[in-house]
Amino acid sequence: MPETLKYEKIESDTECGKVLNTLFVNKFRRGYVRVKGAVMPEDFKKFGDRIQQMDIRDDDVFVCSFPKAGTTWAQEMVWCIANNLDYKGAEVVLPERFPFLDYSIIYNHEVMYEEDPDFSAPDYVMQSVKYVNELNTRRFIKTHLPFRLLPEKLQNFSTQAKIIYICRNPKDACISYYRYYQLIGDYSGDFDTLCKSFRNDMLPYSPFWQHVLEYWAQRNNPCVLFLRYEEMKKDLPSVIRRTAKFLGKSLSEEELPRLAQHLSFESMKGNRAVNYKPQIQINKKYNLSEKDGTTMPSGSVGGWKKLMTPQTVKEFDAWSDAKVDGSGFKFVC
Repeated sequence: MPETLKYEKIESDTECGKVLNTLFVNKFRRGYVRVKGAVMPEDFKKFGDRIQQMDIRDDDVFVCSFPKAGTTWAQEMVWCIANNLDYKGAEVVLPERFPFLDYSIIYNHEVMYEEDPDFSAPDYVMQSVKYVNELNTRRFIKTHLPFRLLPEKLQNFSTQAKIIYICRNPKDACISYYRYYQLIGDYSGDFDTLCKSFRNDMLPYSPFWQHVLEYWAQRNNPCVLFLRYEEMKKDLPSVIRRTAKFLGKSLSEEELPRLAQHLSFESMKGNRAVNYKPQIQINKKYNLSEKDGTTMPSGSVGGWKKLMTPQTVKEFDAWSDAKVDGSGFKFVC
């Protein structure tokens, strides 16, 4: 039986707590805790042990990442490959095909709000764990959890379940994090504060580098595939082939370019099954956010060069160099 998780509340009288409890709050976030060193919303206490104790099936596929590292892109690629390029099936919204374990599987937020005006997000998160546990088809599961908070049977590789991890240069991930969480109404601070909080491991799911390097340490396990966002941007067909091999699939010379086109940035941006536009519209309707925009604004590599000051870039690079020293890890950009 997995050991019960222990939590430490992050108080507002600390620098981390002041940032989180002032700038990362909305009607559903009720504070933050540290658990096994990771920063998590306080409501994680209600279902963290249930995740630890989950039964894992041999044919489960988990796509794991730090937020805004290319998770949606990796999910769509994995689902299409594993399901023999079922593009008709891929018209079903991604959160239903590939539920988000540590947040919510409820995609139709409109129904959720109308049925329960006082709805509590954590209750629906707990339902997401129940939903995943009760799926009677092959399970494709998304999570932002660090390796040490995954289900125990995943951590000890006692099954043949597969983990696909996607990572992204932290400077680009930081920019994407800022844009996304402002868009959906979860962050109300400025960009400079977000950059500092990112480097100081004061964001949900932090620490960033510990998150990346824990999965990197498992890269030689036959049940783990470690991907980089930058590799997907540079040579998507090559990453598709690697992923297909990992999943025990093969693609013909005719199938590969069609999948690459389906996964192109322009195709993904215009695909309502994966672009989360309905969620943004509903968030606006229920006053969670007043902003217009897209969850896929550019998808670029190296966007930090235009937005970060030289001093911020210097600080990010020094921080990253210190964290990856001795790990053998490198980014391609």
